[in-house]
Amino acid sequence: MNGNQIIIIGAGPAGLMAAQQLALKGFKVQVYEQNKAAARKFLVAGNGGFNLTHSEELESFVKKYEAKEIQEIVKNFDNQKVIQWLSDLGVTTYVGSSGKIFPTKNFKPIQVLKAWLDELEKLGVTIHYDHTFMDFDDSSVYLKSNDQDISIKYSELILAMGGGSWKKTGSDAKWVETLSQKNIEITPLESANSGYNTNIKFHQLQGQYLKNIKVSFEDQHKIGEVVFTKYGIEGSPIYYLNRFTRKHDFPVTINIDLKPNLRESEILEQLKGTAKISSVLKRNLKLSTTAINLLKTLDKESYLDIKNLAKTIKKFPIEVLSFRPIDEVISTSGGVAFSALNPNLQLKNFPNVYCAGEMIDWEAPTGGYLLQACFSTGFWVANTIANS
Repeated sequence: MNGNQIIIIGAGPAGLMAAQQLALKGFKVQVYEQNKAAARKFLVAGNGGFNLTHSEELESFVKKYEAKEIQEIVKNFDNQKVIQWLSDLGVTTYVGSSGKIFPTKNFKPIQVLKAWLDELEKLGVTIHYDHTFMDFDDSSVYLKSNDQDISIKYSELILAMGGGSWKKTGSDAKWVETLSQKNIEITPLESANSGYNTNIKFHQLQGQYLKNIKVSFEDQHKIGEVVFTKYGIEGSPIYYLNRFTRKHDFPVTINIDLKPNLRESEILEQLKGTAKISSVLKRNLKLSTTAINLLKTLDKESYLDIKNLAKTIKKFPIEVLSFRPIDEVISTSGGVAFSALNPNLQLKNFPNVYCAGEMIDWEAPTGGYLLQACFSTGFWVANTIANS
């Protein structure tokens, strides 16, 4: 391999975006991937609803990312630019009822990926599979393939190896040890977009949903739906709260408003003068069976005290003990610290090495925000290299 080639490690969304943008500008790009196929996590995520970004206005969109650095990077290649990029690939999109951006129904996840890979092939990008990252230095990256050690010279090296969740997709975070040994600051990886293990196990509610409820923690809240599991609770409002509860020592208490569109006083008024509380909950307040069964987990005295019941309907407390294990959650927080990177996402200790995607220390809720930041960081790094 010639030393003037750009080498990318990782054929996920960030790595592929960087490869495409660089190839469009005439650079020679080689991508190395440890799996036998590209973007496995991208495809697995698509099985649960393939939302590629979100239609939210940019000002509020970027607030979904706590890291200011990522906010600026997303602004540079935003949700509207992602929609246009997909259109250029021949992938049409639509806005779902929740504002998420999906490919139209004739495009399955594998078809979106194929359109992207076909474009990369036309641009002359070569993807080498079954190549595992081992190490790098100032001028070479070291890989292993078929039990053979391989050394490749690079002019610029882009590391886009993902976070630590869903190891079966290749997102195993083995790079953490390698980079740590080079005195590159790594914020420890933690579960993100994770369910909560709760103090009370809602066995009788397992598999049941609460819809159109509001979940809150301190001054943060999110409307949506949650599902009870054998260990606790899951759902997009829960995932949204992850980064806020992470700042505290567990256990913490989150609250569920079972009737967001009514005030506590209005609920209390409905409950007054009746001996048939369950009937009022169902017929007057139109609470779901799941919500009513949740309230029935209260002790009898608390359930029959209508003032307490009205208050609990608006603020049902759930004590959270911990996140779920990293390998089963959607994404991870932590990664290469921004203090180890220049604003262009170049490692301070290695001027020609860049990081992109989920291996950087940022997190975002589900709903298209994760993929958006991966696309954006890949685009950002490519533009940095092209303009340097």
